[in-house]
Amino acid sequence: MRVDFHTHIVPENITDIAEKFGNGHFPKLEKTCSCGANIMIDGNVFREVTDQVWSPEKRIQDMDAEGVDIQVLSPIPVTFSYWAAVDEAEEMSKLQNDFIANTVNQSPDRFIGLGTVPLQNVKASIEEMDRCIHELGLKGIEIGTNINGKNLDEPEFASFYEAAEKWNVPLFIHPWETLGRERMPRHNFMYTVGMPSETALAAASLINSGIMEKHPNLKVCFAHGGGSFPYILPRLDQGWNVWPSLRLTSKPPSHYTKNFYFDSLNYDPLNIQYLADRFGYNRIVLGSDYPFLLREVPPGKIVEGTNQLSKEKREAILGNNALELLNIEVKEEAK
Repeated sequence: MRVDFHTHIVPENITDIAEKFGNGHFPKLEKTCSCGANIMIDGNVFREVTDQVWSPEKRIQDMDAEGVDIQVLSPIPVTFSYWAAVDEAEEMSKLQNDFIANTVNQSPDRFIGLGTVPLQNVKASIEEMDRCIHELGLKGIEIGTNINGKNLDEPEFASFYEAAEKWNVPLFIHPWETLGRERMPRHNFMYTVGMPSETALAAASLINSGIMEKHPNLKVCFAHGGGSFPYILPRLDQGWNVWPSLRLTSKPPSHYTKNFYFDSLNYDPLNIQYLADRFGYNRIVLGSDYPFLLREVPPGKIVEGTNQLSKEKREAILGNNALELLNIEVKEEAK
């Protein structure tokens, strides 16, 4: 069983939102051919994509070719639309959530779905999370690393975490609108340096604020192997030790990572082994970032090459860990 936890999908009709509200800042999908398109923002090309982004049939072809049994579908972060008016962002979320749920329902043996919520309004987000989980049958919620520049430990988000813990909803945290963007115009550093740093800030915010202490059963998965967070965790502990006046938790930061999960997208067996040694192999899930350029092809290649891990541990990372994170019963034949 091979489950790719980190894949992105966009509905073909996502352009309807921009046209309905007359706002070009919402992403549009402009076809360039039958198998390609540009994602447009404010009239500019944000990203060139192929039909892998919107076509379940194409995805299944790729999955079969690359040995993937199940993809976990989540929105592309640019569609979060946290900047928009709440009613408009709600429609954007619902359009995507309905599409993902329908895609899963058409091929339930190949796809699992994560939803998105308009986190600029916590009340609306809780309502949409409720609909995603209890009506649409989605298995988790993807959120950004910040909400319009606000870190995830802002007090206004407290009730969202409370609801997620109460309903046992895993959160998939994906970087977007990265810190220091103004210093990264060259070399695509926003993707290779900014995103890992942004993810580390999000993880540290959840810990140092006391959110993970207050919600010990909240499950959180971080994209891209947790970015730089796993490697700065000892430094966070040291900061907690030397600045007692700043402490908001009863124990050092490393104590609160027991419900942190990390996808495997860090490109190097040494990094996979480091995650396993620090957090446990059962906290790593296969993630490829399909279908974008920085993805791992085929998914799981680096995990398979981490020879220090036993065969059983590698198999858990490639499949069952994701199912357990998403509260999906692991069938005996999948073990």
